[in-house]
Amino acid sequence: MSNNDIMKKLRVALKLNDQEIVDILKLVDFTITKAELGAIFRNKEHENFKPCGDQILRNFLNGLIIYKRGPKPE
Repeated sequence: MSNNDIMKKLRVALKLNDQEIVDILKLVDFTITKAELGAIFRNKEHENFKPCGDQILRNFLNGLIIYKRGPKPE
């Protein structure tokens, strides 16, 4: 299973839209545009497909923790 597949499954399971994913990534100071995000969710054969790197998935998961639980206490 690729990082793109994991992102797609999390998006569906958590019922997240593109703006919410962008906002989640901003929680960990990672900036991505909706166009770049759309390229990650495209079909592998599409000309604008972009593989989801480990850095994007890692930052999304870290941001998701903050989004769901709140910031880590000091």
